[in-house]
Amino acid sequence: MNIPKDKKIYFSSDNHLGAPNASESLPREKLFVQWLDTIKEDAAAVFLLGDLFDFWFEYKHVVPKGFVRVLGKLAELSDSGIPIYFFVGNHDLWMRDYFEKELQIQVFHEPKEFVLHGKTFFIGHGDGLGPNDKGFKRMKKVFKNPVFQWLFKWTHPDIAVAIAKHLSVKNKLISGEEDKEFLGEENEWLAMYAKRKLETKHYDYFIFGHRHFPMEIKVSENSSYINLGDWITHFTYGVFDGNTFELKTFEPAVLKKIN
Repeated sequence: MNIPKDKKIYFSSDNHLGAPNASESLPREKLFVQWLDTIKEDAAAVFLLGDLFDFWFEYKHVVPKGFVRVLGKLAELSDSGIPIYFFVGNHDLWMRDYFEKELQIQVFHEPKEFVLHGKTFFIGHGDGLGPNDKGFKRMKKVFKNPVFQWLFKWTHPDIAVAIAKHLSVKNKLISGEEDKEFLGEENEWLAMYAKRKLETKHYDYFIFGHRHFPMEIKVSENSSYINLGDWITHFTYGVFDGNTFELKTFEPAVLKKIN
């Protein structure tokens, strides 16, 4: 993918819309829609790196209630010809084909390599990668189990969604204590994962979410690991103009943070 003159590629992750409840999530959703409005004039493409929703499950004829503002804005950008790529996160891993059919947004369930304006990117949500994240690795085995998904599908949505939302907030799956501070370059497990990937192939950039903490770490002389942060406490996003990648903060409003 080449970037036309005066255009940029934008990256965002971890909105967790719906958490901890609809009323507290709504200002963050409006802010994110405002950001999408600001980038639509010069966006060559938009990458959403997962956990857009705090919970998402697609039944055959039903999707979760709400989120009409962000879904409508994504449809507007997609209809205008801006390609949007969505990587499922651990909170929306049950996404199937709704985004692809309704919004024409390509959905990825695993990290993927992209060549953007001559630079090689390795892009994904980041969950379950590296030597740590052991809790999610165990959880993912359960959530990916076809029997578990079948049983959940046949639970009435009013009950299933209520249980899922309760567990998500109660267990602090939005952001654990370890996500509130920088762990140090030697302890950041996604940086460790990136260094191992570089043993077999060069990548200019590793772009992930999941960690909820914006950071950039040089993992080799010519390669960087970048975490996009979140739209809960940091309101950060990434921009690639064809030459350099920058982390920026969207600051038109002050919102109540979720603790």
